[in-house]
Amino acid sequence: MIDYNKFPSPCYIVEEDLLRKNLSLIKSVADQTGVEIILAFKAFALWRTFPIFREYIEHSTASSLYEARLAFEEFGSRAHTYSPAYVPEEFDEIVKYSRCITFNSFSQLDYYYPKTIGKDVSCGVRVNPEYSEVKTALYNPCAPGTRFGITSDQLPDQLPDSIEGFHCHCLCESMPDELERMLEHLEAKFSSWFPQIKWLNLGGGHLMTHRDYDTSRLVEILKGLRKRYPWLKIILEPGSAFAWRTGVLSSKVVDVVENQGIRTAILNVSFTCHMPDCLEMPYQPDIIGARKGEEGSYTYRLGGNSCLSGDFIGTWSFEQELKIGDRIIFEDMIHYTTVKTNMFNGIHHPAIGMWTSDANAVIFKQFEYSDYRDRMC
Repeated sequence: MIDYNKFPSPCYIVEEDLLRKNLSLIKSVADQTGVEIILAFKAFALWRTFPIFREYIEHSTASSLYEARLAFEEFGSRAHTYSPAYVPEEFDEIVKYSRCITFNSFSQLDYYYPKTIGKDVSCGVRVNPEYSEVKTALYNPCAPGTRFGITSDQLPDQLPDSIEGFHCHCLCESMPDELERMLEHLEAKFSSWFPQIKWLNLGGGHLMTHRDYDTSRLVEILKGLRKRYPWLKIILEPGSAFAWRTGVLSSKVVDVVENQGIRTAILNVSFTCHMPDCLEMPYQPDIIGARKGEEGSYTYRLGGNSCLSGDFIGTWSFEQELKIGDRIIFEDMIHYTTVKTNMFNGIHHPAIGMWTSDANAVIFKQFEYSDYRDRMC
């Protein structure tokens, strides 16, 4: 049980035991299937936890120069790197920090591939099977008109020697049956080229640590895929699955206001700054000791402390009346949230820490005025 009093408020708190539980499950899937499962930094990049990760996995995936450098310098291995568009002034460094580089288009491949020759880098292209079951348009990589990937009609019968792998990403917090249907479309469109490549990266979105996820079914699907194409190295790069339900955002009530019968508890955190997916997705996280909706003794809308009018979510019901100083604990606030935060309005950023397996509160980072000032000029 986390002792929240040992952490500053607000604070993102990773729980080591829960993180290790997820890592153990993911490693078990990799061991049973012979696939490689790597960490996607776009969902989780708290590098102070990387020594724990390295006990279970060896590699990570990057979407930018900075992520690739983080992989090399802090994770201790070169990244699988994909970007919708590389830029000339960064590419030589990306090659240095990457073991695989995926290109989004033939024009990018043709321009940059010569810079990878002799650098021990395997290159590939992102392919688009024109199929996805992701319902939120903001997160659908295969929506009509997408800027991601090459469709099957754009590929030549004989791939150029520069292409050693395909990268396909169509899922988002998905279950194994969605992966199975995605593979049906991917194989129907692209399997005729599989004998010409060495690796197949199935991207992220495999939410294998969700309590309702059937990992035995995932293992069966991946074993079947490897049996059909035994020469292919299969790679999965989930992000959320690694940090799913491994930590919280601890906050406090700083005021309670009322307007036209709506009571709003204003917190010392911001949804737009510190929990952006609550507004973008949108979704409502679980809160310890509260229920979504109005079925409770005391009902509040929860508001952030920025000047954005829509910086709120609701409605939440509590068994006791909220008072200034009461603690509000948002669950499952480690994946994506920690990498997407911003300092809009110059609002104080939550600290970042970990509750260790031996019940110690470790503070990774506390933010100061200089962190805000130095982002500007």
